[in-house]
Amino acid sequence: MEEPLSTPRLPSAPSFKANPAFSKEQLLSSSPGFGTPAYPIVNRPPGIKQPFASKSNSTTENVPTVLPILLPPQALRRVAFITLTKKHNLTITTSGLRLLSTFVGKFCGSGWREAGLAERVLDEVAKLWKRNGGGLIVEDGLDKKLSNILKILEPCMSGGRPDMAKLSRTNNAVNNPNLSRTASFSGRPGASREESQTSLGGPDLRPGENGDQDEEDDDETQLDPRSYLKIVSAFDQPRMMYSTSKKCFEPMAGPPSLLPPIQHKVSMFRNRYHLVHQRLLRNESFQAPSFSTITRPPSLMHSGSSVATLQKAYKITPISNLLGRSGTLHLLLGMLVHSAAGDLAVSDLSGSVVLDMSVARPIPEDGAWFCPGMMVLLEGTYEEDGSHNSNLGSASGVGGQIKGHFIVDTMAGPPAERRALTIGASNGADANISHTSVGAGFGWIDFLGVGSEKGIGPQMQRIQKRVFSSSSPSVLHDINNTTENAEGEAEDQEQPIRTKIAILGECNLDSPRTLEAIRAILSSYTSSSNEVADLPLSIVMMGNFVSAACMAGSTKGGGSVEYKEYFDALASVLSEFPSLLSSTTLVFVPGDNDPWASSFSAGAACAIPRQGVPEIFTSRIRRAIATANAESSSNNSKKDKNSSSSSPAGEAVWTTNPARVSMFGPLEEVVLFRDDITSRFRRNAITFAKLEGDDDDENDEEVDHEERHTEQQATIDDDGSAPITDTNADDDADDDDKDSDGLDKRVHEATSHLPSAVTVPTASERKPNTYTLQAARKLIKTVLDQSHLAPFTHSIRPVFWDHASPLSLYPLPTALVLADAETPAFAITYEGCHVMNPGRVVDELAMSRAAARGAGVGRWIEYDVKSRKGESREVIF
Repeated sequence: MEEPLSTPRLPSAPSFKANPAFSKEQLLSSSPGFGTPAYPIVNRPPGIKQPFASKSNSTTENVPTVLPILLPPQALRRVAFITLTKKHNLTITTSGLRLLSTFVGKFCGSGWREAGLAERVLDEVAKLWKRNGGGLIVEDGLDKKLSNILKILEPCMSGGRPDMAKLSRTNNAVNNPNLSRTASFSGRPGASREESQTSLGGPDLRPGENGDQDEEDDDETQLDPRSYLKIVSAFDQPRMMYSTSKKCFEPMAGPPSLLPPIQHKVSMFRNRYHLVHQRLLRNESFQAPSFSTITRPPSLMHSGSSVATLQKAYKITPISNLLGRSGTLHLLLGMLVHSAAGDLAVSDLSGSVVLDMSVARPIPEDGAWFCPGMMVLLEGTYEEDGSHNSNLGSASGVGGQIKGHFIVDTMAGPPAERRALTIGASNGADANISHTSVGAGFGWIDFLGVGSEKGIGPQMQRIQKRVFSSSSPSVLHDINNTTENAEGEAEDQEQPIRTKIAILGECNLDSPRTLEAIRAILSSYTSSSNEVADLPLSIVMMGNFVSAACMAGSTKGGGSVEYKEYFDALASVLSEFPSLLSSTTLVFVPGDNDPWASSFSAGAACAIPRQGVPEIFTSRIRRAIATANAESSSNNSKKDKNSSSSSPAGEAVWTTNPARVSMFGPLEEVVLFRDDITSRFRRNAITFAKLEGDDDDENDEEVDHEERHTEQQATIDDDGSAPITDTNADDDADDDDKDSDGLDKRVHEATSHLPSAVTVPTASERKPNTYTLQAARKLIKTVLDQSHLAPFTHSIRPVFWDHASPLSLYPLPTALVLADAETPAFAITYEGCHVMNPGRVVDELAMSRAAARGAGVGRWIEYDVKSRKGESREVIF
């Protein structure tokens, strides 16, 4: 059969239809990483000329044509880091990098890397960002500031380069309201282009200009530390989840809910396990050394990080891997739970196994509590037999409860990690401690929503140093009576900076003696001296604000009317100190007996985190603060403008439980938590069987307690205050002098897990209680090792599944307030975290010898944000 002949087509109008062969070959020969064009380039058939060639002037012909490309954000990340971070000290987010990559790919084309076009564009974007007060983090937020900057820069692009002439005319002619300068730390209003480049770094080095004087005047208005104090509630804190694949924290997907699906409960406990597990793997004791000369197996008796080179590294065994390995020694990490048969078991992500606690010993001895719901380290031997078979049938094996039991030899909590190591900070109080295996940490994560440690930390450190190292004019001229000299001019006296936070615990307003104690405490600040430094930055009052559950149906707790009357009585007491109200931040943290949670919990453990006290009960206190602020502003308006106060007005914050107090951004983090957690530990803690020889150990411990008590009593000063002492350091010195075996000091420090104690200053007649100090250290070690405020099961302490992130103590805060009414006051530092308990504000049992019979003692904790230490104070009323 003959093939049909194809008649050639007549020449027609030029066709610009794409050749399929050329288009397919072009798409397959390139990738987005190398700049694939956004629209495929069509190869023109040979011999056809462009029909409608437009005539242009000489300037247009010299401008090269830019073909847009699809530029992925990953390809632009390195150039953005060099230009924005290293050159301009800025940090770009993922959304900002995606927006800039689209802009650069559209206007710079394929020459964004070779010709250096992207670097020029990013340099101009950084200058516009800093000039318009964008801050340290480049992102396209709700104000769309980055998008507006790119819209201004878009008509000024010519040949892939920003036209400086057009850009300068645009900046002079266009006044974009969306790019108006906002209050930020990046610069001051009206700063020029050159000044904006130095606003984020060091001070401007050009002397003799008006800009330096303006900058100094601006610094004087920010010397009040209250300007950098922020209360972060639990429901406003970012919800973070640790990602095991990316090895970092990520925000939780989706909005939170009070009634989430059951999968969120599993994710909550899974996230707790991942946090503890990655923290252990970052510890030097769990990292295998490059060489080892000692072959003995590791033991929890020597679990310090400084002896990792003296023994083999720890290795955690998953529970599912115990199958078929009967009679072998293993180290397990899991959560203490109760099995279906009621036996104590440990569970991890692979399964669970029943525990045999007949010969188990805690590490350290009587140094921590172990309750169901806690993450623990268990060392022992696995025995596979049929005595503890699973009742779950098909669930037995991997993923369920395995057969046999685990004979526990030692049980310990996961060692805590210092805050500086978690965030990867190389400066601060822990700069002299070297931990080479920790790495960069999580310094770029914003855990509180106030900025990350590596993002704004260096700048806030300069501000903190400037605030604490200088004296400012008095900001409370209504308190300090100004004296006039011979010429009749008022003298401005420089006052030290305020650095104290007063913390009052268990403020039962239904008791008249509590109101008297609060009045006496406030009077001690206003009448002791005329200096502003004696006034606190903030006064924290922690519940329960009633002694019984309110609106729970009982006659003792009362109803809503009685509850409001209690706060009205407190408002009348606060109204006696208008100068204090106008210059202080009052923070109220509720307890379990406060509404609305007490309406259905009836005084039992309610779900946490919980909301603050409703506004319907706090109107009188808000009115008293507003009146004090109005009087203060009217008094300042009558005085000279140069001596007017620039301090923020007084305010009252009714926050959640728990809550965070942020000072200078991420530098200072104080956690406020109200809970009777000590009694909950005692009720639910597991007990260990007494073995032979325990009586002798108890006698030795009593001797050690007596020696330690003698040393503490010898260090008490004449005024009744005791300095901050590290009892572990004292024990090490005694061991070096008395013991003849010559133990290495580093080994002894690593073996000891007891926290360093800070002796609470008390009256000179009262002797320190060694039992109370030991109980406080036991409480602190349990909480901080777990890095969680509620390390219990849901039957013991209910938790909202979607809001469990604020309960985490990772990274460790700089200070933690555990308001436990059933535990005496203490202030102890452990692993760089200062833990305080104010106790009860009214101490009926503490009677002073000089006081009359029937007088009460009011107690509170005064925390210094500069030294990061707290001390117990008391007043007789």
